[in-house]
Amino acid sequence: MRVEDGFQLTHFTERNAYLSDPVLPNLLKRVLPSKIVNEIEPDLVRLGTETITSVRAISERATPPRLTQYNHWGQRIDQLDTSDAWKALKAVFFKEGIPGIFYERTYGEFSRIYGFAKLHMLVGDSHVVGCPISMTDGCARVLELIGTSEMKTRLLPRLTSRDPSFAFTSGQWMTERPGGSDVSLTETIAVPTENSGDHMWPEYQLDGFKWFSSATDSNVSVALARTGDIKDGSRSLSLFLVPLRIPLVPQAGEPLPSSISNGIHTHRLKNKIGTHIVPTAELSLKSTTAYLLGSLHHGVKHILPVLYITRIHSAISGTGHLRKCLEIATAYSNVRRISNGQQLLSENAVHVAQLASISLVYRALTHLVFGTILFMGRVEANVASKDDASLLRILTAVVKAFTAEKAVAAMEESMTALGGMGYMEEVGIGRSIRDALVEKIWEGTTSVLALDLVRSANDPTAFTAFKNWGTKILDSCPPELGSKVQAPLEAVKAAFQTIDNVYGHPMTISPLLPRPALMLVGHAASAAMLLEHAVWSHNMKTSDRDVDAEVFVRWVNEGGLSSSFREVLDIASGDNGERISMNSSLAYGSRL
Repeated sequence: MRVEDGFQLTHFTERNAYLSDPVLPNLLKRVLPSKIVNEIEPDLVRLGTETITSVRAISERATPPRLTQYNHWGQRIDQLDTSDAWKALKAVFFKEGIPGIFYERTYGEFSRIYGFAKLHMLVGDSHVVGCPISMTDGCARVLELIGTSEMKTRLLPRLTSRDPSFAFTSGQWMTERPGGSDVSLTETIAVPTENSGDHMWPEYQLDGFKWFSSATDSNVSVALARTGDIKDGSRSLSLFLVPLRIPLVPQAGEPLPSSISNGIHTHRLKNKIGTHIVPTAELSLKSTTAYLLGSLHHGVKHILPVLYITRIHSAISGTGHLRKCLEIATAYSNVRRISNGQQLLSENAVHVAQLASISLVYRALTHLVFGTILFMGRVEANVASKDDASLLRILTAVVKAFTAEKAVAAMEESMTALGGMGYMEEVGIGRSIRDALVEKIWEGTTSVLALDLVRSANDPTAFTAFKNWGTKILDSCPPELGSKVQAPLEAVKAAFQTIDNVYGHPMTISPLLPRPALMLVGHAASAAMLLEHAVWSHNMKTSDRDVDAEVFVRWVNEGGLSSSFREVLDIASGDNGERISMNSSLAYGSRL
């Protein structure tokens, strides 16, 4: 039989990435003033089409970077070549105003929502260009907060530009071989030069090795380096702005400076499970010129805005990839026939139940992510209350970890919804899974973020603010809706109370508790945000009000809150010494 003969598979067609989204349009209508929605929605609809057409076409041409360390004369050149498609994808982001929208602040506290809505659609078809964009966003925020006036004049406009020919990208160099996410053992040393007293460009020289440097093709990077005694750990680290080439901005008509012009040598490109198009490398620094950002020995404090921002970008990567996978699975169900061609998958109750479970996760994560972005927008627009700032501190760690844990599992379910077709590279779900897996590691693993959440509880008002926020949403449920969702309401109330009890005494938290406690916070926060939307939908009498109420009920009952709640209670109320010992035996076997 020829391939043209016999049964022919029906090609599925994805819909507009904005209009087909089961969450985003109504979420924006709830959180944004109607005037802003009316202004930005045509732009989002346009981008929804371009995402699955022109942007995807560029993405399909992307190839991995190549490193040439020596030329044919045996001279060290460390030439990094990235594909034209990678450059074109970066240009798309710049032109779309990412990260420009965040700093133009045309829409004030809602500018972050607008920009991240665009990112949410683009993520699945951009080969993780969002990685350098996220670090560029973080670098811009650091310069905005603590950069010198000269840095703000010369560099900040480039980091936030919409013009690809003018725009800069930034990297972020924290990770070193001794510590991974633990920067206290940082080996890179910073030594002041004779120009260290320059108030505009306080110059230092860096010597060290950065083990995991993403976006190595960027123009600048922010980096931690030691300016004091190593015995002081992270308290002797300072933050620096590092040009990757010197001069940073060549004179008009001059050639691009050498890749090693600032003493930065690329040891090798990383061979990663995913994010294959992102140029990630091991770098050695030798007498590398860098400029101090902020005050000496406060590097960890100064880099926190970068971490908050990149963690939100990480979370939007999870929801963005899941959006694409869910849409593929849904589109396929509308064309694939079973039962001798008599039934579409979209008409099969078992299959639709699987899609509904994926959609449930997607809805919960998307509301959680954008709810957190709303607090970030308030803080950056200087309209946040103290409680808003506390909520951002808590939710930034939670949203990154919780989304990373939940999103990939739902993507895998999307893959299986296509059967063998889902396992094919051409469909695109496999790449989304590989690329999204890194979000469990980048910017802190779940365990690292769980410990960070415990540290945030050292401020006794932080989790009081969290509980008050949750209680306000729960109390806003009108009686008519409340009677339909009474049991889930009580479950979420109990979760918030337990969270308040656990984090009320951070010094006494069991070593086993931080990770499950973080997951409980994620469940409670996402449930509260789903309820907030259901209340709005009920009050506005939207056509989706029954679905929105059902999403809240199912997420509480079926999404894992109850098991997370029980795990936290069991650990918090028990003597965990025996369990810790048994964990060791399970992991390593009984040791004689």
